[in-house]
Formats: sequence, structure tokens, C-alpha cells
Amino acid sequence: MNGPENIGRVVDEVYQEALKITEGDLASYIPELAVVDPELFGLSICDVEGNRINRGNTRHPFTIQSVSKVLSHICVLACQDDDTIAKRVGVEPTGEDFDSIIKLDRHRRPFNPMVNAGAIAVTDLLMSAHGDGALEKTLQLYARMLGCARVEIDETVFLSELRTGERNRAIAHLLNNFKLLDHPVEEVLQLYFKHCSVQVTTETLAHLGAVLARRGRAPTQDQALVEPDCVRKVMSVMLSCGMYNYAGQWIYEVGLPAKSGVSGCLLIVVPGRMGIGIYSPRVDVRGSSLRGVHAGRLLSERLGLHLLAG
Repeated sequence: MNGPENIGRVVDEVYQEALKITEGDLASYIPELAVVDPELFGLSICDVEGNRINRGNTRHPFTIQSVSKVLSHICVLACQDDDTIAKRVGVEPTGEDFDSIIKLDRHRRPFNPMVNAGAIAVTDLLMSAHGDGALEKTLQLYARMLGCARVEIDETVFLSELRTGERNRAIAHLLNNFKLLDHPVEEVLQLYFKHCSVQVTTETLAHLGAVLARRGRAPTQDQALVEPDCVRKVMSVMLSCGMYNYAGQWIYEVGLPAKSGVSGCLLIVVPGRMGIGIYSPRVDVRGSSLRGVHAGRLLSERLGLHLLAG
């Protein structure tokens, strides 16, 4: 990691400044997320050489939620051709909330894989590719990308989402109405909710970011986990769509591929350099961690990480 002492000092400063933020709310529309400790805060960096910096609650497990969309997008790019995927989901930003159905109803195809409609369509494509083994196959790739021997599903969160996820049911039924699903709605949603309920830490998220930063290769390893072209496609969509209707401001201020999740997690990739994983469960109205967004902004500014900074 270039200038590890300087980076460590900056991370300490950023962590302490972001820690002061107490605004935001827990994502109460998923009941199990409403009972977590709002003061939890972890920040992890893993560079492409495997060097790590960790501050705070970096080993506390939480559910990956919408950051799973990055991994599911990687999975579908590995098993379906571009034309098949493009018939079901595009790559354009929506400018709308992550669970909006306004443009879906008008255009009859999800705009991108980072919003709920697009991720549900991707989930259906994964079922078509892998059949009854879709969960096992996808979780194997999840584990490799996260640097784990295996990943676990938080069954309590999964059942909570399955029981209360009526908005996602509405989206899935609308997709089904447009002939964009080949499998029963409830079966597709079960797999989608299980992906969202995978347990991670900021350390495993940072490892995922480092794999993406290294164009599909894990730190210190030569074997490719995914093809570089797949990484390019995924990071392009993360950059333009990963922060939902905050994406434009995020690119303007931070300028890095990123993906947020309503559990309060945030994945940031610095291509060629490092992955950053952040967790703090108080989120804004867009479903992004307030501490996480603030920390990402400060890290980009103070370490000169913006892709267009020259």
C-alpha cells in the first residue's frame, strides 16, 4: 500500500470524524434491521497486495443486502451472454429510489442490475442457468470473492424479508407481467432474499473490493476468480448506478465505483489500488449509511482517490 503510514493516519482521522455523525435511522422496514446497535461502525481497507487497515467493529457480522447485487451481477455475467442479459435488464441509471416501479412500468425492463427490479431479473437468469443448484453455485462465487471458505445466510433476516417484502413482490409480479421472469415469483424472491441475507464483515467487503480493484484476482494470488472484462462491466455499472439516486453527486464528489446496502454497508473500489468496506447502520432516505458516505467522501478527498483527479 503506497504510503501506509500516511494512509493509516488519514483512516484514523476519517474514522474519528465520521464517528461524530449520529443522524439517520435504522432500516425499520426490514424488522430485523431495526434492532441492531446503531452505534456500530467499522472501516476496513484491503489493498491489491493484501495489506490491511481496520478500524472499529470490522469483524461484526451484518447482512450484505444490496451489495449482493454486485456479486449477483458478476455471477450472471459469468453464465449468460450479453444479449440474453440485455433483454432482461439494462445498464442505465434511473434517478429513482432503489425500489421504484415508476420507470419499470413505463419502459417494461429494469434500467440496471443495481436496483431491486434489475437484481430480481438477474436472479431469475441465474435460476435459468443453474437450475436447482442456483443457490449453491452463486454462494460459492460469493465466498471466493469475499475471501471466505464459505458464507452463511442469516436465516432470521431472510425470513423477516420473506415475510414483509411486499414491495419486492409487487416488483416481481410486474416483471412477471412483462414476461421477464421464467420462474415462479416466490421462488425467485426466495433466492433474491437469501442473497441479500448473506453475512459479511467490513473486512470481507474490503477483500471483495480488492479483488475488483485487481481486475478479478485476489490479493497475492495469480489465479483469476472472474474475467477482467466481467469486472470492467460490473464496476462501470457500480460507478453510474451503485448509489441509486445519489449516484451523480457521488461521482462528482467521490468519483469511485461503489455500492450501498440498507443494512448500512458500503463497498468502494479504487481500481488498481484497494477495496474499502464500511458499516454503520444509520441510513439516509436513500438507504445509504450516513457515516459510510461521509467516510468515503473524506477518504477520496484526502487520499486523492477520485478517478478524474488526474
